[in-house]
Amino acid sequence: MQMQELTIARREGTGKQVAKRLRRQGVVPAVLYGGARSEAVSVDPKAVLRMIAGHAGTTQLLSLKMEGEGNGRLAIIRAMQFDPVTERLLHVDIQEVSADKPITVRVSIHPVGEAIGVKDTKGILNLVLHEVTVSCLPTVIPERIDADVTSLAIGDVLTIADLKAPEGVRIVNDPGQAVATVAPPMAEETPTPAAPAAVTAEPEVLTERKPKEGEEAASDDAKKAGGRPAKAEKDK
Repeated sequence: MQMQELTIARREGTGKQVAKRLRRQGVVPAVLYGGARSEAVSVDPKAVLRMIAGHAGTTQLLSLKMEGEGNGRLAIIRAMQFDPVTERLLHVDIQEVSADKPITVRVSIHPVGEAIGVKDTKGILNLVLHEVTVSCLPTVIPERIDADVTSLAIGDVLTIADLKAPEGVRIVNDPGQAVATVAPPMAEETPTPAAPAAVTAEPEVLTERKPKEGEEAASDDAKKAGGRPAKAEKDK
């Protein structure tokens, strides 16, 4: 792995106010540990972001240079804290390492090849795991771990046990952990025809029929005779 150089500087004091002052000056607080004792330092955030660009999920070995010192140190960036709103870098944890002592780091997984299930049956490749944890000497940290997915048919699963780590690198993850799989193609949805709009019937308007002139008089006589309509006499 190509080694990059990062310059740090010792800082005086700790706490929120000191951190705010450092950020106003264009640097961010950091902690260097792994040596004889932990040290409070500061670092240029732009330099850190340039170093990690394009290396997501992969730990890099750094040549660490302390301002005022001639000798460099080997180190890795263990953790970074970002502002959840502005995404600005706020803090960095740096670990000093020794070239002859193994360390545990995370390395990204890179799928290689085209799965049979994707090529022949239009399946969908799912990368379940994006990085693995490996143990190795700092000087042989791999840039990535290749995952050959060529033989995966629909329903097949590639596991940690199927990965081939470079010489001197041991993958720490559970051998049975899934790395990639091929899912069946998504079924095309058939549009459902829209139901015809219900026709709302116009309500029937009932109007009371106005009695004719003769019927009105007969109705009045019937009321007077106890509710029965009077029978018309025949002409003699």
